[in-house]
Amino acid sequence: MKKVILTGDRPTGNLHIGHYVGSLANRLKLQEKGDYDKFYIMIADTQALTDNVNNVDKVKNNIIQVAIDYLSAGIDPEKVNIFIQSQVPELAEMTMYFMNLVTVSRLNRNPTVKDEIKQRGFNASIPVGFMCYPISQASDILAFNSTVVPVGEDQLPMLEQTREIVRSFQNTYGGNVFAMPEPLLPENDVCRRLPGTDGNLKMSKSAGNCIYLKDEADVVKQKIMNAYTDPNHIKISDPGRVEGNVVFAYLDALCTDEDFKKFLPEYQNLDELKAHYRQGGLGDVKIKLFLNNVMQQLLEPIRNRRKELEKDVDKIYEMLFKNGEKAREVAGETLRRMKNAMGIDYSKFLTK
Repeated sequence: MKKVILTGDRPTGNLHIGHYVGSLANRLKLQEKGDYDKFYIMIADTQALTDNVNNVDKVKNNIIQVAIDYLSAGIDPEKVNIFIQSQVPELAEMTMYFMNLVTVSRLNRNPTVKDEIKQRGFNASIPVGFMCYPISQASDILAFNSTVVPVGEDQLPMLEQTREIVRSFQNTYGGNVFAMPEPLLPENDVCRRLPGTDGNLKMSKSAGNCIYLKDEADVVKQKIMNAYTDPNHIKISDPGRVEGNVVFAYLDALCTDEDFKKFLPEYQNLDELKAHYRQGGLGDVKIKLFLNNVMQQLLEPIRNRRKELEKDVDKIYEMLFKNGEKAREVAGETLRRMKNAMGIDYSKFLTK
């Protein structure tokens, strides 16, 4: 079986460090490993509209911003097909057919949907499009015969829903139209759900607790210096808690032993730093300055590439549109096979 990778992001804002450690870094490793037949990254503008119906300009304008974030982080358009979801209308038709295989009660039980409804304060006023976006997401994955889907931990319920849809389709219509996609999680547990700078469980654009890949050096430093640590670690001599401490969570996700040699040579590794913090005698400012050095080292080349890419935005749009055409060809062929399995491929009735 061919190995096909599909992943993506909603264009509701620039990508942040949570996206980087949770998915982008994994995508870069997969890209360089090269053991795949096709690799797709989708900018999910249609899904973004399910809870931004009154803010279309926000979604539209962020499409190019997300594309630039991908490229500046190191995604190579020669190796990866980056495309815009709404350029592939076949996905919407597939979603309609899949809707008949999923019950409302099943959607209501989806933990990711429940969490996001709560975050957005929809209560009973839930847009139908938003409620059904797990089904739309299944179409995105299955249209490209995806076998591997790099995801964060919070997206696992969505992928499981996709797998259920594959089984339901096979049980209902037979055939072997779709591959059964498998999740690919970040190896580092901390990267699966990076907390926000304010200590909240998840870094999120709406909560305003993000460090963006495009943030200038002084902005990054300010956000790190204001990051949540241990509220009971008042004096340097006080023992400090590493658990729930945002700075240590980021160091867990980002730093290496080489970073200690370069920026904090009095410690050999993160374990030594944690041990000192726990016993007392290590201030928050010192660990925050160390994190700042580690993060600036990562983000500076990304910022520099972004500034170059922003000089020729038209070229990026051209790339996206060409890739959309290629993606549509693949999705169209999958849709044809799907309709044939369902017995609704009426083209065979046409006379020549």
